[in-house]
Amino acid sequence: MPADPITELDRLAGEIRACRVCRDQPQGRPLPHEPRPVVVASSTAPVLIAGQAPGLRVHETGIPFNDRSGDRLRDWLGVSREAFYDPCLFAIAPMGFCFPGYDAKGSDLPPRRECAPAWHGRLMELMPQLELVVAVGQHAQRWHLRAARRTTLTETVAAWAEIFARPGRPKVLPLPHPSWRNTGWLKRNPWFESELLPVLRREIATRIGPTK
Repeated sequence: MPADPITELDRLAGEIRACRVCRDQPQGRPLPHEPRPVVVASSTAPVLIAGQAPGLRVHETGIPFNDRSGDRLRDWLGVSREAFYDPCLFAIAPMGFCFPGYDAKGSDLPPRRECAPAWHGRLMELMPQLELVVAVGQHAQRWHLRAARRTTLTETVAAWAEIFARPGRPKVLPLPHPSWRNTGWLKRNPWFESELLPVLRREIATRIGPTK
């Protein structure tokens, strides 16, 4: 008898949360603190939020996008905080499941290289119901778009309509990271708010219904 896919997904999510490979078998420097993998796996959610890696506040609380970046992202999506954290509506899987630490300038380091190869292929296989992937930032776009990704993040996000029109599922919409450090980027690229965001909100509402 084949394995129950829901049980298999729950088992995989538990393995991810117990993962310590970036501390015990790192590629490069080990994680500088105790790992705390953050993931929301779902067998019913139509939308996946594919982010970069948790920040410090997310690491401390264990709640994904539990910061100002999350507030901005939820505004972009047009959803309430309650809906965003409903696993029947949204799965959440960053490219790196643990807070990677800071670089010498105090910025977040890139997602750990160990995570995506170890977990993301298996995770996507067990969530075949996904209809839409919101690829937040260049690391998520590199994994979910493969050759369709452009040279720069700006070029990739600017090509959103072409990317979204590609055949197959899940559909993918690329976004910049909602960090407040990207406020300047948003001002330089007003088409993001005037052209992409209305489509994003429409596609989210079509899949999960009104939430505000």
